[in-house]
Amino acid sequence: MLPELYNTTRKDIPEDTLAGIVEGVVSGEGYGIESLILVYCGSTMSRRINNEFLCHDYPTDTITFRYDEGRLIDGEVYICLDIVNENAERYGVDSLNELMRVTAHSALHLVGYTDATEEEREVMRSREDYYLQKFSPGAH
Repeated sequence: MLPELYNTTRKDIPEDTLAGIVEGVVSGEGYGIESLILVYCGSTMSRRINNEFLCHDYPTDTITFRYDEGRLIDGEVYICLDIVNENAERYGVDSLNELMRVTAHSALHLVGYTDATEEEREVMRSREDYYLQKFSPGAH
């Protein structure tokens, strides 16, 4: 099952590709989707959600909520296009590639990956690379 995707910005994004990346990561890790909402938003919404739920008063690239612990995912993901674009510029990569990477990264959080330590970040980066090559060969 594909996630429901909402773009609350005026920016054009490849919705089918992004939904496909999430579905591919989730199924590739042995999970399914029961109910998953992806929201691509701007800085104002990201900051509000980050502040309300995580007590961080700033926007961030992705916020992931998982509402269950089984093999079927029930959750929500908020991805801030403004921060994705800022990060793309900072890292010297294409904005679309960064958007696909953050989308894959968010899906990995849904299936239990964390990135609190350098070792965990390396594992996540490796999985992101794997799925981006598999489901979006032009991304790097």
